[in-house]
Amino acid sequence: MTTVQITLPDQLAQDAQSAGLLSPARLEQWLRDQLKSQRIDELFVAMDRMAAVDEPAAMSPEEVAAEIATTRAERRAKSVN
Repeated sequence: MTTVQITLPDQLAQDAQSAGLLSPARLEQWLRDQLKSQRIDELFVAMDRMAAVDEPAAMSPEEVAAEIATTRAERRAKSVN
């Protein structure tokens, strides 16, 4: 276990203590909730970045076959030399 010391304004500390917010269990749950929320926010930011990337147009089967044929021909030409 790690001990963490924080500095709060007196009134805030008193109000939080009265509300039961400074108990180790409540603080632990609050921190876990905040970390989860942050990870979710980061996921959505990453998804937005991914959605903004322009995807290349899909190739037709004929275009794929032509690319394969070109690559094979280039490899054959290199292996002959």
